[in-house]
Amino acid sequence: MQIPHKAPFSRGYTVLSPRSGVTADMLMEFGVLVLLAGDTYEDSSPADERTWLLSRGTAAITWNGETKQISRPDLFDYSPWCLSVPAGCGVSITAGDGGAEFYRTSTDNPKRFLPKLYTPEECRSEFRGAGTMRETSTRIVRTIFDDTNRPESNLVIGEVIGVPGKWSSYPPHHHPQPEIYHYRFLPEQGFGLTAIGDNAYIIRDKDTILIRDGEDHPQVTAPGYAMWYLWVIRHLDGNHYGTPDFTEQHKWVTGPEDAIWQPKEK
Repeated sequence: MQIPHKAPFSRGYTVLSPRSGVTADMLMEFGVLVLLAGDTYEDSSPADERTWLLSRGTAAITWNGETKQISRPDLFDYSPWCLSVPAGCGVSITAGDGGAEFYRTSTDNPKRFLPKLYTPEECRSEFRGAGTMRETSTRIVRTIFDDTNRPESNLVIGEVIGVPGKWSSYPPHHHPQPEIYHYRFLPEQGFGLTAIGDNAYIIRDKDTILIRDGEDHPQVTAPGYAMWYLWVIRHLDGNHYGTPDFTEQHKWVTGPEDAIWQPKEK
């Protein structure tokens, strides 16, 4: 399912995928917060854990009496700051000069755990796909947290940067846990393509894609454009996300490169 968003995001908090109606089965709310310089936003929930990921700008973020000044010039060349808090933990965000933009994800979680601010150093970029598939699926992956470093959370969150003209989320794979992809492009007029199950979509700046149980979700970036996407997975009760299932008929592409056709020299 595609949720397009062509206009600039409005000042304040905008829900992009609510936890109700046709998106209730995603089991999480996803939205964007836009703050102008000096704006303050207060957030709390008695039942939901939440993540706040800085996409651009500067801000002072406060939780449990602790305040940290954070900054991110852009989301392509700089790794993220991301605050993860349990239910009952209040968060306050005040934008610095130039404003700030955050992505917020929330889901129910009765567990009590310590808040954690993940730093850019903890979310280092990993270059994946090199030396396979004739370099057609090289991309940057930043896993912020998963079961290895946040087992008490009901979420997994990270970022991918699709290199111009190349594939990501490839080979095609699927998993039963719901997942949200949200896209930004450089330059902004860029585009990419995705196949969610048997449905194909053109994806543009600020679009959101919802991925459900068993749907393959490979992505490709148009030549000339870089594609950033935030991905958030919601664990299922008794079935945490781990390794996805690669579609059987396409597994072979990760094997020897000489099995992949290439033009003959003339």
